[in-house]
Amino acid sequence: MNTHSGLIPDSMLYHNIATIRRRLLTLLLALSLMIVLQPTRSAGAGAGEWTWMSGSDLGNQPGSYGVQGVPDSANTPGERYETVAWTDLSGNLWLFGGNSSINGPMNDLWRYQPTNGMWTWVGGSSTAYQRGVYGVLGTPAPGNVPGARWGAVSWIDGSGNLWLFGGYGGAVSGLFSYLNDLWRYDIASGQWTWMSGANTTEQSGNYGVLGTPAASNVPGARRESVSWVDSSGNLWLFGGIGFAASGGAARLNDLWRYDPTTGQWTWMSGANTTNQAGAYGVQGTAAAGNVPGARYASVSWTDGDGNLWLHGGTGIDSVAATGMLNDLWRYDPNSEEWTWVNGANTVNQPGVYGVQGVPSATNVPGARSDGVSWLDSSDGLWLFGGYCRDSANSYRFCNDLWRHDPNTGQWTWMSGAANGDQPGVYGIQGTPGAANVPGGRRYSASWTDSAGNLWLFGGRGKDGSGAAGYQYMNDLWRYEQGAPLAVVLASFDATTQSNHILVTWETVSELSNSGFNLYRGESDDWDRATMLAYVPSQAPGSTQGFAYSFADANV
Repeated sequence: MNTHSGLIPDSMLYHNIATIRRRLLTLLLALSLMIVLQPTRSAGAGAGEWTWMSGSDLGNQPGSYGVQGVPDSANTPGERYETVAWTDLSGNLWLFGGNSSINGPMNDLWRYQPTNGMWTWVGGSSTAYQRGVYGVLGTPAPGNVPGARWGAVSWIDGSGNLWLFGGYGGAVSGLFSYLNDLWRYDIASGQWTWMSGANTTEQSGNYGVLGTPAASNVPGARRESVSWVDSSGNLWLFGGIGFAASGGAARLNDLWRYDPTTGQWTWMSGANTTNQAGAYGVQGTAAAGNVPGARYASVSWTDGDGNLWLHGGTGIDSVAATGMLNDLWRYDPNSEEWTWVNGANTVNQPGVYGVQGVPSATNVPGARSDGVSWLDSSDGLWLFGGYCRDSANSYRFCNDLWRHDPNTGQWTWMSGAANGDQPGVYGIQGTPGAANVPGGRRYSASWTDSAGNLWLFGGRGKDGSGAAGYQYMNDLWRYEQGAPLAVVLASFDATTQSNHILVTWETVSELSNSGFNLYRGESDDWDRATMLAYVPSQAPGSTQGFAYSFADANV
């Protein structure tokens, strides 16, 4: 009997069935199939480590700009919060604006290169309260630049352009306030283009007809929304606090899609009025009437299938109560339906942490706002920090790191403390350590690099001094997931039955396995394979072996 060994999550174990014949009704079908078994990472396997990469371990530090366009090891952005971030197609990390406690709102643009560990001041001003220079709508120009702002959102398109929308800041003139301007930055030319929205503040939305794109459609001015990019390259925007079709600024639950090829917005879901309660429906069941309640300061992800995910924020629950949320939602752009996946439909729920590194159906992050998120290569949804209700039922600045596995529907507490207001443990700059951990914080920025590492920058919270109160930070952290451990297979087989194909396998050990994905295809082209099912591990983290089977009746 052959023994196969696979690393999690990237390697696959293949069983090729050269020719499988079976009778379906009165037809004899000859099928050449590939069946693929993919072990999936257990969240607790191979503990990850934090590394303090750049910036200060003390709060309230000014920036060191150096020469614009020139990378330097001495360069670093100053302390700030509610900045926006991108990862470009080369794996570089970009940062724009945010609010500085020292200076005020900024419009400086920075690039960090993980390959050399250097920051570059790329554009914008080193001084605060800069007005936007809009130029001509749709026309790039060297002098164009968005005004200083905080609480904006960002996207990156398939061509590598950086996109920026809204926030709270400066337009052409007038008071600093809510914005709805949409900008595109071309990295190659170094030029900004004003693409949509107004060059003035506090604009109401023009919603048009639900589901119908139009040149006149535009979201209202807002801050602290969330954003996604779907698998077709469309840019999505949800909620925040700002202006609906009429009235003043309040909580929003409108969902918008922007098509970069046509330059048109479409109102896709939610209300064109403010302060709407959530319609949760049945947990785990998609429905046309489901919609998250109005909220701001949530986090978001886009999974590998192009689904949009939303978690928490400050907003309105199923009974119209206001507070902090811990609900997890998924939106399918194809069916245009929301699903309430996990968490509570009422506000202000405490966290249930369980055992660190061990997934559980009862684990759930506490209600929170202003956290940050990442997506890993296995479609795991990562969540860090924010202002949260911790395990002690207290509202504090948290540094807990969580991972949600969409296959199992389970959360795992990965790192950090179950109680908030923890100081940072920085260790030695550039050196990973098991004890290293960022302090509790909110309003940070996050990226994922091309190697799959998770990055965290700044925000407001606890620095490394242990001082009372909260500081504003400019520290840069990298979280590297633990090395995957082997899942060892004793056997793997597929046989024809009267009306299905029976796939069977046995494991020798499952030290880092949470389950198996089964795929099938008619060739050895992995990209054309179709997922059949997810089969949970019988004992994640076990040194024992187990037997599994799956009946494929769809061939």
